[in-house]
Amino acid sequence: MRAYQVCTRCVMDTSDSAIRFDESGVCDHCRDFEVNVRPAWHPNEVGEKRLAELVATIKQNGRGKQFDSILGMSGGLDSSYMLHLLVTQFGLRPLVFHVDGGWNSDIAVNNIQMLVEKLGLELFTEVINWPEMRDFQLAMFKSGVPHLDIPQDHAFVATLYKFAHKHKIRYILNGGNISTECVRNPLEWLYYGTDMSQIRDILNRFGTLPMKSYPFSSVLFHKVYLRYLRGVQVVKPLNLLPYTKELAINTLSREYGWKPYPQKHFESRFTRFYEGYWLPTRFGFDTRRVQYSSLILTGQMTRDEALTQLAKPSYDPETIDAEFEFIANKLGIGIDELRSYHEMPLKSYRDYRNQRTLFNVGAKMMQTLGMEAAIKR
Repeated sequence: MRAYQVCTRCVMDTSDSAIRFDESGVCDHCRDFEVNVRPAWHPNEVGEKRLAELVATIKQNGRGKQFDSILGMSGGLDSSYMLHLLVTQFGLRPLVFHVDGGWNSDIAVNNIQMLVEKLGLELFTEVINWPEMRDFQLAMFKSGVPHLDIPQDHAFVATLYKFAHKHKIRYILNGGNISTECVRNPLEWLYYGTDMSQIRDILNRFGTLPMKSYPFSSVLFHKVYLRYLRGVQVVKPLNLLPYTKELAINTLSREYGWKPYPQKHFESRFTRFYEGYWLPTRFGFDTRRVQYSSLILTGQMTRDEALTQLAKPSYDPETIDAEFEFIANKLGIGIDELRSYHEMPLKSYRDYRNQRTLFNVGAKMMQTLGMEAAIKR
């Protein structure tokens, strides 16, 4: 069995079974950042010039239309700050789109509402059919895999792309960024959310309802058809400007009364339970290691600060019983049934049909053809 080891620069460790360390104990996540990510990251004058050119193109393309772009709003920090910035400083007119999967926290609802109201924007909300969402989530629990959040993530991505396609909006504004996300979640922790082969296999084995309205979308639809045949582009403006977690929180709190979350992605009650409790206690996967390591590499957190936080549980032991009850009641099952899923044998994406090889080959082909940057993101 492999001896436990933690990176001497960041806080990634051997809970990522594929991690590799050099002779100094520095991991491959850190080396990838220095070799592939940092050289292509320009949160400076170069990025500002590129963003100005991009904004001009978006405005030109959107002339005469009600909206010049579309922005998916979860209520999280990155998308909220991006919306503030692009509207107040760059004058874009995005369609603000929210997907309600049934798990919004009260803080998230309030954050979204305050932001769009003060900016004078309209909010379009797509509500996912709850019985189908519930059945999909229960199927994921029954499968035993770590990536339980695929039903929410897939619905968000698929609905956003289909809405952009329907309304002929060419630019999708994405809050993904290097500053707080330069370290990737290991594939065994959070598997591809658009692997339709795996999704169908799990639903065929454990689902109980026909998914008549759930918005499925294959990677070929949004990565190839929409992008290269319909000209739909996903842009990440935060990579072209100085951006930090502290800057975003301070700005949003001051301007909108925006409330921060205990941890990244905790705007969803389900994700808070899943990432904060389920992953670390069932699988030993603590997503804070990825988040803190990103902040360490971009100079926003020290390694000692991260280790101090990691010494504490990622969930509140005093409220976890109430969380179990809330999640079980929302899913329409007993607490004992939910706990039985926590104790069942561990499974991974490898235990079900999957398209990992196809994803890898496709990515390499697109990089070779110059269609994708060869940055490990």
